[in-house]
Amino acid sequence: MAKKKQESRGGEIMLAALATVAASAGAYFLYGSKDAQKNRKMVKGWALKAKGEVMEKIEMLKGELTEENYNKIVDTVLLKYQNVKTSTQDEVLELGGELKSHWKNIKKHLVVAPQNKKAKKTVKK
Repeated sequence: MAKKKQESRGGEIMLAALATVAASAGAYFLYGSKDAQKNRKMVKGWALKAKGEVMEKIEMLKGELTEENYNKIVDTVLLKYQNVKTSTQDEVLELGGELKSHWKNIKKHLVVAPQNKKAKKTVKK
């Protein structure tokens, strides 16, 4: 008897949830926060690239997105931008602090992927 393969949609759901969170974080930073107008003025090419990289790393994250994971991703990405000619150390630190301050809002948008429950299988002999 051939076994039917069951495809797990948990990974796809998690990826979609993370992409939604990443997009929400960027939108909130530029339009939803009380400092949104200031943030839009501050955004430069390097900052947009950095935010995009943060979003990509969130989407590629294997496992649960936690505050600790999120902060590590932000730190890792911004480390590359500390020596970019068009950015200052203060701008990089400000962007990092701003991105990290949005965790509470990001957390509200997280969707927990359903746990796969293994069904008991009976074997016929």
